[in-house]
Amino acid sequence: MGPRPDLRRVNVPLGVVGVFGASNFPFAFSVIGGDSASALAAGCAVVHKIHTGHRRLGHRTAEIVIGALAAAGAPEALFSTVTGREAAEALVDHPVVKAIGFTGSTAGGRALFDRAARRAAPIPFYGELGSINPVFVTEKAWQERRDSILTEYAASFTLGMGQFCTKPGLLFAPETEPDDLVAALAPALEGHAPALLLTPSLRDGFGDAVAALQATEGVDVLIAGSDDEAPRPTLLRTTAERVRQNPRILEQEMFGPATLIVSYRPGTDLCELASLLDGQLTATVHAEPQEDPADLVAVLAERSGRLLWNGWPTGVSVTYAQHHGGPYPATTAPNATSVGTGAIRRFMRPVAYQSFPPEKLPAPLQDENPWKISRRVNGQWERAERRQDDAATAVSAGI
Repeated sequence: MGPRPDLRRVNVPLGVVGVFGASNFPFAFSVIGGDSASALAAGCAVVHKIHTGHRRLGHRTAEIVIGALAAAGAPEALFSTVTGREAAEALVDHPVVKAIGFTGSTAGGRALFDRAARRAAPIPFYGELGSINPVFVTEKAWQERRDSILTEYAASFTLGMGQFCTKPGLLFAPETEPDDLVAALAPALEGHAPALLLTPSLRDGFGDAVAALQATEGVDVLIAGSDDEAPRPTLLRTTAERVRQNPRILEQEMFGPATLIVSYRPGTDLCELASLLDGQLTATVHAEPQEDPADLVAVLAERSGRLLWNGWPTGVSVTYAQHHGGPYPATTAPNATSVGTGAIRRFMRPVAYQSFPPEKLPAPLQDENPWKISRRVNGQWERAERRQDDAATAVSAGI
């Protein structure tokens, strides 16, 4: 290419971020949950829309956050809150707002996503909308450990009253007599202690979703659960043949303690069934060590953000390697995660400086590296150097 210009790139905050709190996680995905925390970490101001399901908790948490930021010397109004539908729409429309983080329903999230795209200057909308999180069990794994798989499955889909966004809502398993499935699952569900769902709207939505799937042709009720305010778990069953005839069966999310088993015959092509799925946050394969279901894993990798082997997706670890996202409708941005350190990248954008005099460059790009940060220079990673004053402080503190 010949001589190249001096080119240096740095990430800068996007600007004000609007965050919509989740109904199912009043702490982890709410006022100062992952979206708010990662936006603040990126250097952005946050305007949080408090969820109506826990309004008082939201306001009290916001008071604590604002007080803590002030005590730390943060700029005034770095964090603020709004409530109500009109304020929510205004938050998406406001020209100062440069990105939105959202956790909620597919219908509500899609409406706000479309609204953000219709702005005169569209903004990124990082929405987590819905996921059914399929689990595929091979014939060999079913033969070797059917009962333990079902016991663990029962514990996973009822955890937190089934209100986890990663709850396994589909189990693809070899054909088994319904009575045998009930006999294996019933003991595991007997110890489940029903509790109220977090909001009345979640309870209403759960009841409607279960009723809709129960009324679908080819779907049978194995364990009826209950229609109480604190519902007992519901177990439904259908067949691979019915799913092929009506793939929409696989799209019905039951946000609560209910799940669907899809029974398949020996020799069934699991890749074909997996190809009928929409985008998911997670997908799980249960297989034996000597098996290599690489083709199935490849199909699931096209449709989900996190793959699990012989495990359960309900726990989400906050780590560098975590990816909590997936193709639509799981999220509106499959290349982004809302959990883990990678979540910070959503709220930054790169700016490149070409042929600038050294003294006019931002501090992170200057040759002297006054901030002593890790950087990639000419393709080579240079680790951060500890400042002398920091090192002295560490020594004097006995660290």
